[in-house]
Amino acid sequence: MTVTVVLFTRDLRVRDNPALVAAHHEGAAVVPLFVVDERIVAGRRSAPNRARFLAAALAELDTELRSLGGQLVVRYGDVVEAVAEVVAEVHADSVHVAADVSWYSRMREEALRKRLAQRSCLVYTHAASVTAADPRELKPASGGDHFAVFTPYYKRWLELPLRRPLAAPRGLIVPPVRSEPLPEFDETLAESSPKLAVGGAISGRKAMRRWMSGSADGYATDSDDLAADATSRLSPYLHFGCLSAIEVLHATDLSSPGGQAFARQLAWRDFHHQVLAARPEVGWRDYRPRDIRWRDDPHALRAWEQGRTGFPIVDAGMRQLREEGWMPGRARLITASFLAKTLRIDWRIGAEHFRRWLVDADVANNQLNWQWVAGTGTDTRPNRVLNPLRQAERFDPDGEYARRWIPELRHLEGASVHRPWRAQVPADVYPAPIAECNGM
Repeated sequence: MTVTVVLFTRDLRVRDNPALVAAHHEGAAVVPLFVVDERIVAGRRSAPNRARFLAAALAELDTELRSLGGQLVVRYGDVVEAVAEVVAEVHADSVHVAADVSWYSRMREEALRKRLAQRSCLVYTHAASVTAADPRELKPASGGDHFAVFTPYYKRWLELPLRRPLAAPRGLIVPPVRSEPLPEFDETLAESSPKLAVGGAISGRKAMRRWMSGSADGYATDSDDLAADATSRLSPYLHFGCLSAIEVLHATDLSSPGGQAFARQLAWRDFHHQVLAARPEVGWRDYRPRDIRWRDDPHALRAWEQGRTGFPIVDAGMRQLREEGWMPGRARLITASFLAKTLRIDWRIGAEHFRRWLVDADVANNQLNWQWVAGTGTDTRPNRVLNPLRQAERFDPDGEYARRWIPELRHLEGASVHRPWRAQVPADVYPAPIAECNGM
């Protein structure tokens, strides 16, 4: 009997899963495997919000696999060694895994190939599983290994044929193999956000249906309105692969302005992944090195992290980040610009804080969006500074977003909430601004 292993990574779903479908077609029996790498889940660089979301996503994945006749096999430890153990136990002929672009995932794939070659076990990677477009498929006509500017990439991205989502394979047969318990998130060991979204493909499809039947049509005009909360909130489900970008695009009305604007954001996601695929070092190095003298200011950094900079539009975003493990894109731009451009603190420090708290943080989008703001990234204007007061006037003109997240300022009406110093709010209630900005 031919046995295959499908290694789940950032594709925690049974629908539109190229690796799972290929494994099912190839083998009479399939081992759906997830390896909990405790160096990532509980190590020095752990992210409690993503660990909690992951635990819920794996539970829903197991539920869906059982509905297809299978179950999720769980192992703990080093991914390469754990996969090799399972391959040996079931005498697997091949392993199928979704292709990814981060340095870690590429090193893991290379190590997996070398390790399994010792057992004559083949490793197949499947592109366009984490993203809508294969990050290595689109290349500039003028040459080069990636697009450095979004607009020409987007034009090519729109020309790609959109494949149909793959149906979940039915009649899975899982050979006898040992499985360890599904992971459970222990809130007593690490702090996570109290209002974190629930992980999983089932929850993700519910969120997608709510979005498509609700705010999606107005996305083109309302997505930057901070008070309206009119973004999709699907990014965590895309990050973990609970939803595929392909199925989200197929559910989007691409004939409407809102649908087109939303699809453009998915293209930005793919754009960043193709940059990282070609330049994996930009996860920690400047894409366009510039002679920037960053400041070392622990007090200002701490104020920014805690949402106590004295600028309500910045502080509201940072407090939402801790409360929900998420922020709308406009709030991310405002808070990142304040740290990198106003406070002149290294973008890498801000990216690390976002990595710690954002449930949807991945290297491609987190790091490259930070570089875009800092002026060291792709498609960027180094002199661009997002003045927090101007941003507040444009995207929270009535102050509703600021009051929502800063309860100590709820007595200030309308736009006055964005300049609490004019209302002489005591410093023990809300801090004075830690920086100078035009318009104060």
